[in-house]
Order: sequence, then structure tokens, then C-alpha cells
Amino acid sequence: MTVEEIIAELSLTVVVGDKLEQPVSGGYVSDLLSNVMGQAGSGNIWVTMQGHQNVVAVSLLAGLAAVIIAGGVNPDATTVNKAKAEGLILLTTELSAFEVAGQLYKLGIRGS
Repeated sequence: MTVEEIIAELSLTVVVGDKLEQPVSGGYVSDLLSNVMGQAGSGNIWVTMQGHQNVVAVSLLAGLAAVIIAGGVNPDATTVNKAKAEGLILLTTELSAFEVAGQLYKLGIRGS
């Protein structure tokens, strides 16, 4: 499944991103940045409630396909600008992280 297909299925808002045809290898849900760095797999889609710029750094380090910021949290301007500069796909949703994880699982996205 691609990021673009996930966006359509979950009605996600694209904050930043233009290479949406990227494949997604799995999913990861956590708000603990060190946990994501050590456990998320390359090509995963990450679900978090954090909207600060460290999300971009962690995503790049882990080689993630995209980030979904859940719970109606909007990333700050610094985060948006950094994501644009680095080519990271940044998405938002009003759904809770729990709901997003369930929807991703229903779509066949599994944990790494």
C-alpha cells in the first residue's frame, strides 16, 4: 500500500509532501522519540501526537515513509518548514492515535 492510498482511505490532511506514491512497509505508533528511533522500520508510517521539529529529525533518521500527527494536533511552523526542506511527508488527522492504528491495521498495515 502507498502513502497516497492511506491518505485516501483515512481522509488524512497533507500538510507537507509531494511524493505520495511511496510504498509503506509497516506502521509504528509511539510518542517516545527514542523508541521510534530504535524500533520503527525503514519505510514505516509513524503515528504520533507530537508536532514539534524533532519529529522530522527522528523520521529522517529512521527512514520513515511518512508521519501521521493524530488527535487534531497541528505541527508548528518550524516543523512544517523543516519537513518541506527535507522532503518528509507530514499528515494530520482529527482521529486519535488509537483510531488511526486500528484503521491502518484494517488496511493490512502491520507493525514492524
